[in-house]
Amino acid sequence: MGRLHVSSLALLLPVLASTANAASEPSRPRGVSPEFAKYYKNPETFMCISNPTITIPVAHVNDDYCDCPDGSDEPGTAACSYLSPLSPPQPPRGQAGTVNDSLALPGFHCKNKGHIASYLPFTNVNDGVCDYEVCCDGSDEYGGVGGVQCEDQCAKIGKEWRKQDEARQKSLNAARQRRKDLITEAARLRKEVEDRIQTLQAQIEGQALKVEGLEKSLAEMERAEKGKIVKGAGKGGKMTVLASLAKLRIEELTESVGRLRTERDAAKRKVDELEAILSRFKEEYNPNFNDEGVKRAVKAWEDYAAQDRPGPSEALDRDLDDILKPDSESAIKWEDFETNTDESDIEVLYRFEEYLPAPVRDWVDSKLRHLRVVLIENGILADRSTGDAPESKAVTDARSQLDGAKRELEDDKSELTKHEQDLNKDYGPDSIFRSLKDTCVEQDSGEYTYEHCFLKSTTQKPKKGGGHTAMGNFVHITSVTVDEDLPADGKGLGSGERIALKYENGQHCWNGPNRSTLVVLACAEKDEIWKIVEQEKCVYRMEVGTPAVCGVEVQKQVPEHNEL
Repeated sequence: MGRLHVSSLALLLPVLASTANAASEPSRPRGVSPEFAKYYKNPETFMCISNPTITIPVAHVNDDYCDCPDGSDEPGTAACSYLSPLSPPQPPRGQAGTVNDSLALPGFHCKNKGHIASYLPFTNVNDGVCDYEVCCDGSDEYGGVGGVQCEDQCAKIGKEWRKQDEARQKSLNAARQRRKDLITEAARLRKEVEDRIQTLQAQIEGQALKVEGLEKSLAEMERAEKGKIVKGAGKGGKMTVLASLAKLRIEELTESVGRLRTERDAAKRKVDELEAILSRFKEEYNPNFNDEGVKRAVKAWEDYAAQDRPGPSEALDRDLDDILKPDSESAIKWEDFETNTDESDIEVLYRFEEYLPAPVRDWVDSKLRHLRVVLIENGILADRSTGDAPESKAVTDARSQLDGAKRELEDDKSELTKHEQDLNKDYGPDSIFRSLKDTCVEQDSGEYTYEHCFLKSTTQKPKKGGGHTAMGNFVHITSVTVDEDLPADGKGLGSGERIALKYENGQHCWNGPNRSTLVVLACAEKDEIWKIVEQEKCVYRMEVGTPAVCGVEVQKQVPEHNEL
C-alpha cells in the first residue's frame, strides 16, 4: 500500500482521535438520547436529573423499578410511565417547593439507525407490541425470555421514507414555485387596479369639467330662448300659429280618411265576390245528394241572404269626395288665416329691425333679446317659453348631452369607489388570494359534489339532480389552531396555526340556522378539496390544499416537509 500524503494524514488524524474518544466513552443506557447522555456518564452512581440530591447506584438504572421522582432512572423501561408528561423541573426534596412528579425525559429514545431517531411514550415500552412506526429498530421491546423479539426494519422503512420524502420535497418545491407565480399574478392584478384608479381619476376630473361646461351652455341656451318670440310655420300672431297647426292636423286626418275609404272599397269587392260564389253554389248543388255538411252550408247561406242590410250610401260617398278634394267649395281657405296681419306690440318692436342694414340688425337683435330676458326675469314681461309650449330642439339636444355626461360621470365615480374598496380588502399574505379569487375546485363525496370558490362561495351539488345548496358566501379571512395526525399521503392539516376562510349566510336549514362553512387551508401542490365534515347541523368544515399557504407562518407551523 502506498504512503499517505501528508495533508491527507492531517485530515484523518482528527477523525481517528474522535473515534478513539467515542470508543473510550461508556455506552449510554437503553432508551437515553445523546442530548441526555451527560447525566449518565458516572460509572458508579446516578443523580436524578430533576432532583440531583437523590443519588442511586448505577446498577439501579433500568432495573424496572422507579427510584427517581422524575423517572430519569428508568429511561429504558415502563416502570415510571405513571408519572405526568415532561414539565419544568421541581425543587429538590427537602427544599422549598414541591417534589417533582413529572417525567424529566421526553420518552424512550429509539436510535433508528438508517432512519430518523424518535421518542416513544414510556407506556409503549415492553408492552409486547413492535411499534415500528416510531421505533423501526425494534428497541422498544426487550426480546428476552418471555418477551417479544422485534427485528430491525429501519433499513427498509428508512428507504421507503426517503423515497416518499423525496417525492414530498419535489412536490413542496413545485408548490413553492406555484406560490411565487400566484404572488406575481396577484401583484399584476393589483397593479391593474391601481392603474385603472389613476385612469378613472383623470376621467372623472375631465368629465366634471365637461359637465360644468354643458350646464353653463344649457343655461345660456335656455336664457337665449326666453328672448325669442314664439312663432308658427307661417307669419303673424297667435291666429297664424293656430292656423298652421290646424292645417297640419287636418291634412293628416284627410289622408287617413282617403286610406280607409280605399280599404273599405277593397273589402266590399271581396265580399261581393264571395257572395256570388255562394249564390251559384246554392243554385247548382244537388238537393238529392244526402250530405249533411252541404245542407248546413246552404241553410247558412239562405239565412245570411235573408238578412236586411243597408246598402252603400251615395250621399256619404259624395260627402267624402267633397272632403278629399282640396279645391272643393267647402274646403277651408287657409290662406285667409295664414296672411293674418294682427301683431302684438312686442312683435312690432321686433319687426322694425328688418329695415336696418345686416350688421346693425344683428347688433340690435342681440340687444333686444337681452332686453327681453331682463324684462322676463324681472316680471315685467310674460315668459312665452313656459307653459305647454315644447322646448326648442337646440335646448333638448343640449339637455340630452348634459344628462349623458352626468351618467358617465356617475358611472366612473361608482367604478372608482369599487376599485378603491378592492385595494383595501384583505387578500391574505402577499395579497395572494387576489390571484385565486373566484377560482373553483370540486370534490365528489358520496351522493354530493362539493365546490369551493375562493373568496366567493361554497356549494353542495346533488349527483342525482335537484337544486344546488348554497353552503355560505365569503365573509373574511381568519385563522384556526389545529392538532391532527397527518395522513401518509400528506393531504391533511397536521398541527399548528392555519389560515382559514369563513363563509356564512348560506341557504337556510329546515328547523335550523343558515348554512356556513369554515374552509381550513394547508400546503399542497395544487388546489384541491381533501375533506368535508358537518361539525353540527348545517355548520361545515372543509379542508382544502393550496400552494397559496405553503411556507406561510401564521403563528406555529409544522415542518414544511410534513405538509405534503
